Amino acid sequence: MDLSKLSNERKLYLCRWYFRAGFALLPFLWAVNAIWFIREAFIVPAYEEQKYIKRYVIFSGIGAILWTIALVAWIVTFQTQRAAWGEFADHISYIIPVGIP
Repeated sequence: MDLSKLSNERKLYLCRWYFRAGFALLPFLWAVNAIWFIREAFIVPAYEEQKYIKRYVIFSGIGAILWTIALVAWIVTFQTQRAAWGEFADHISYIIPVGIP
């Protein structure tokens, strides 16, 4: 997406929209928001809406990183402990591996 073609108000609207949409359990949108707008927030010359964009970019980046850490922690925990959790793990598994009691 070429942000240079958008007005500053439209950039702020889009950045805010992606940030708020990330709260709908869509942390990928936070990552996209942080990547798309990092240049607008920290590199381009200052303009009025930039301070709000900067705030949304920082919080989007933090949110995406926290979600990534939580997801990786859950995946590692579940993959290493699934057999030990027994029937409970079977109930929360979508696919039950064959050969593990």
